[in-house]
Amino acid sequence: MDRGTVGSAQSGRLLVEVREEGSSAVVTPAGELDHHTADLLREPLEECLAKGFSRLVVDCTRLEFCDSTGLNVLLGARLKAEAAGGGVHLAGMLPVVARVFEITGADAVFTVHDTVEAALAGETGETG
Repeated sequence: MDRGTVGSAQSGRLLVEVREEGSSAVVTPAGELDHHTADLLREPLEECLAKGFSRLVVDCTRLEFCDSTGLNVLLGARLKAEAAGGGVHLAGMLPVVARVFEITGADAVFTVHDTVEAALAGETGETG
């Protein structure tokens, strides 16, 4: 659904779409988030914050891989969003991506939701 699409950025391995949902920005990375593609997610997250969206929902349903660089991008966005009175909410993580967050303990610092709809409604829920 392209309704409300704010913008997108892509490379061969990562596509990032951004849309507005009320007072939240929904950022959807699709593909592999790593050292080579991290800026393709960092820039839209920072643009959303610069536009005044302090509540960011990252739709992880199409994120196939995330390494430490990608994790650091999300952690950095989280710090900036919290400083602005908001936060970063992760939704719909695939098991391979969720495992990275579990191993590093990052799942304890993010609000994790089963679905984007739950994240937008402010509900929490652990998958598994």
